[in-house]
Amino acid sequence: MLHRRKLRRHVIRGGKLGRYPPWPGKIVSPPKDLKKPRGKKCHFVKFFGTEDHAWIKVEQLKPYHAHKDEMIKINKGKRFQQAVDAVEDFLKKAKGKEQNADGKGDSKGKKTPHKPLKILEEDDEDLSALKDPSEKDLTDSDPEPSTAERLGTGPGSGFKWESSPGSSMEPISKRLKIIEEDTGSTSIQAADSTAINGSITPTDKRIGFLGLGLMGSGIVSNLLKMGHVVTVWNRTAEKCDLFIQEGARLGRTPAEVASMCDITFSCVSDPKAARDLVLGPSGVLQGIRPGKCYIEMSTVDPETITELSQVITSRGGRFLEAPVAGSQQVSNDGMLVILAAGDRSVYEDCSSCFQAMGKTSFFLGEAGNAARMMLILNMVQGSFMATIAEGLTLAQATGQSQQTFLDILCQGQMASTFVDQKCQNILQGNFKPDYYLKHIQKDLRLAISMGDMANHPTPMAAAANEVYKRAKALDQSDNDISAVYRAYIH
Repeated sequence: MLHRRKLRRHVIRGGKLGRYPPWPGKIVSPPKDLKKPRGKKCHFVKFFGTEDHAWIKVEQLKPYHAHKDEMIKINKGKRFQQAVDAVEDFLKKAKGKEQNADGKGDSKGKKTPHKPLKILEEDDEDLSALKDPSEKDLTDSDPEPSTAERLGTGPGSGFKWESSPGSSMEPISKRLKIIEEDTGSTSIQAADSTAINGSITPTDKRIGFLGLGLMGSGIVSNLLKMGHVVTVWNRTAEKCDLFIQEGARLGRTPAEVASMCDITFSCVSDPKAARDLVLGPSGVLQGIRPGKCYIEMSTVDPETITELSQVITSRGGRFLEAPVAGSQQVSNDGMLVILAAGDRSVYEDCSSCFQAMGKTSFFLGEAGNAARMMLILNMVQGSFMATIAEGLTLAQATGQSQQTFLDILCQGQMASTFVDQKCQNILQGNFKPDYYLKHIQKDLRLAISMGDMANHPTPMAAAANEVYKRAKALDQSDNDISAVYRAYIH
């Protein structure tokens, strides 16, 4: 029987990992095939409000209640608040179960044993609280243990890992399961598991990455964290410095990167930049040899993808497109959604890379399909953002409270993290880019063109595109997409 005080001691914990902010977590049993890092006294922790796990050093655990207010001041994001709410709900339910158990006994007054509280994981594995085997069983004579309801730091918090050598505080990756769909596409779904030492097993292939913008920077950071050997190049060379310090190698030209690496990714701003990177002076094409893989992650039109696929394969190379749905923050968190199409074998070779950078990956068939799907998704997102901005300004124009409008919106069917974050940014006048306005306008333009070629009307996208064009004319190109709001107030 697990003593109630012991149960309290082992239920809610998390861990502090380098530069991540504190994050509430719960000790759970690790997967059976997962070994604890050698020489480290640590616990396997699931972080509330996420599907992230990590091995956490015992000395990095902090009392939850004692540090709660302080930690909330450090991290005011909605995801963190949701995690705290989840902890409070869990503790409330746990307390209720304990009270019910205490109130029930047999005719001789003995308490009915009750099982340790558990949390049902995403993959329906019932994982219970993990007891540190180094600790002796507590008895009634034991002194009351200090509370171990802990705040910790988790991979879902959006901050970078501290690059200290030999650190065992690596995030538990999401092992990917391939699921065939009726449509003929394939999705790779995240599962809470791991392969080696609390991390994914990185491919032994040499990885190249071209383009360290808002999205590329987060992707490269996560590739490095997960142990991949990465060579980087960027048009503005200074952006490479941080990643060189974190262990990346420097490529002098795109051609050199492609020739040095087995798999080369690129993530740049638009179709012209994507073509220039491959076809221009010292471009990727000059470094392509038979068997070399090139993966285009930029959001471009299907025609550009077809052209790049043809020139790469003409040199014996292997081609995959893999644009990503997300933002800078999502990229930093390693939670992108990856849409891939082209050479299926390349897709499979990139499994560990996609695990490192994303939560889910879809294979959509022949090259060009991912570009089409990505443009449709961004068309919807851009149009939606413009409509939300229009609603906020209409509320103001008719004497309604914009904050109340947002509060009501976030209680209805359209409630989402996206809506809440973008609207709060608008109300605070904070337009720091998480996804550039100029890029969403480019995507709207390409989606409208795609609709024209398919003889399919896109009137909503066309209207939204005009609003973004006005925002660009107001010098909002390098601000976040939420700056489309300013097109309505000028």
